[in-house]
Amino acid sequence: MKKEPSAAKPFAVELDPPSAPDLAKFLSGAQELWAHGASAITLADCPFASPRMDPILLACLLQEKYGIAALPHLTCRDRNLNAIQAALTGLSAQNVGQVLLVTGDPITVDRRRAVKSVFNFNSRELIRFASSLNEMLLAQKPLRLFAALNVNALNFPHELIRAREKELAGAYGFFTQPVLTDAALLNLREARKVLNGQIYGGIMPIVSEKNALHLSREVSGIRVDPAIAAAYAGADRARGEELAVEISTRFAGEMEASVDGFYLITPFGRTALICRIMDSIRALGENEASAGSSL
Repeated sequence: MKKEPSAAKPFAVELDPPSAPDLAKFLSGAQELWAHGASAITLADCPFASPRMDPILLACLLQEKYGIAALPHLTCRDRNLNAIQAALTGLSAQNVGQVLLVTGDPITVDRRRAVKSVFNFNSRELIRFASSLNEMLLAQKPLRLFAALNVNALNFPHELIRAREKELAGAYGFFTQPVLTDAALLNLREARKVLNGQIYGGIMPIVSEKNALHLSREVSGIRVDPAIAAAYAGADRARGEELAVEISTRFAGEMEASVDGFYLITPFGRTALICRIMDSIRALGENEASAGSSL
């Protein structure tokens, strides 16, 4: 990952691969985020189990042609053991060097007749398998393995046990689900006490009341404080983005002591909004540093 100033925590920014072969908007957004100080661009692997461009291919393109550090996601939903080993070997050969290993979103009920899951592994087994590849086949250029941590899990003690198992299996660090409730903040602080690896705290900017309600009701693993959804009632796009900056910065400040970096998830391709949020979080850190130095 690109080196940040010593006082700043790095930003890994998720930018969804396009669903069509036109790369212009995606590449423009990735370059904008990189130029604005993102330490890595993370690439989801067919989020919500809907087909998108292969994150492995995009990661190689970003890194080789544009010099942008990429961190592809790799699910065990769509690939068998052979395909996973092929993907990981290719990443190592192309010097991508880091990957987020996840189970993957379930295929929606209406598409299950046409699309079948593979699931040779669960995420812990996938991490263990990738770690064994690091020790043998990829020993000269091992991959840094990241895992997911669901701070919104209803049974968080069990989630934390599984996270610890991932760490023991070879996970270097964790990317959390978005933190949008006080309960998620408390879970994140508890995770910091237990886990030894790096933790990137998830920040998903909410841009409208509809967006907040949809995430909370329809998206597994995400919980939004009802007060946040209510704050967006009647807000136009400009006001929605102002609230997104304010709320994202507030949660970043609350989680700052518990994380090694921030994991920003770009809503609807709005990379300019993510740049504003990065600026706001940096300013918050600079203000706190100045206040501390004056004591």
